[in-house]
Amino acid sequence: MQVFLGDPRRFALPGCALTIGNFDGVHQGHRRMLEKLRQEAQARALPTALLTFEPHPREFFSRAKPPARLSTLRDKFVLLRELGLVDYVFVYRFNHSFANMTAADFVDQVLVEQLQTRYLLIGDDFQFGAGRQGNFQLLADCRHFATEAMPSVLVQGERASSTLVREKLAAGDLPAANALLGDIYRISGKVMHGKKLGRTIGFPTANIHLPHLKPALQGVFVVEADTPHGRLGGVASLGLNPTVSDTPDYKLEVHLFDFAGDLYGQRLTVRFLKKLRDEARYDDLATLVAQIERDAASAKTYLTSLQREQA
Repeated sequence: MQVFLGDPRRFALPGCALTIGNFDGVHQGHRRMLEKLRQEAQARALPTALLTFEPHPREFFSRAKPPARLSTLRDKFVLLRELGLVDYVFVYRFNHSFANMTAADFVDQVLVEQLQTRYLLIGDDFQFGAGRQGNFQLLADCRHFATEAMPSVLVQGERASSTLVREKLAAGDLPAANALLGDIYRISGKVMHGKKLGRTIGFPTANIHLPHLKPALQGVFVVEADTPHGRLGGVASLGLNPTVSDTPDYKLEVHLFDFAGDLYGQRLTVRFLKKLRDEARYDDLATLVAQIERDAASAKTYLTSLQREQA
């Protein structure tokens, strides 16, 4: 899978079978769409391509209150590579100029001239261009490529969508979110230096950098983390950490069991297995420590039972 930033004409790429979207989380609906795209591309002897945007258009239009993002751009690339269904990913910067582009100009300049689209697969609710005036009919009328709409994908009776995944994660319903995703929800990031309070109370934590303002889920979780030392079990807090912090910044802090190495600067992928509880503010540090001890014990019990099931 090759990733291209901006106008790809300088790479002299061939025509492609294209789909368009943010693909936040790369959920089951996205996966079925990419499988369909691959089938149609093979029938036409074309490479598959995905056009996506950075930042997310909803982030651009709602800067004061952006939606929670399921996956960073980097994590999106990882998920797409794992699927092995996309040959090219085109990342266009979503800015004022792009937002004000008419639907007709988007078709002519981006889809035809820049991306050399020969087949286009879109979601059944896809709209585009300034004022969201572009629709399926406008695309279907274009003589340069064939256009097809992908019907909704249902998972457990509900339409798979990034919005629904966010709702399930916000509610702490990890099983439902994972069913929609087709995988265990995960976040990756580099380990940064923090206040180092955890090591003074017997629970050293890896503080994971979160590049976006708001995570899709909050609370205390049983986790597994993919590290340079292998996959390790642990307990994680994702939120504002109100007992020891008064900043509006969200934090992901992971305490790994049976590990005492240095992870600073390393990238960890944290897999969220079970929600233990919501975040809470405690009156003093001793009360917080007692709660962390209970959380760690619960996490270890869950991980042990999971290992027995998998054995």
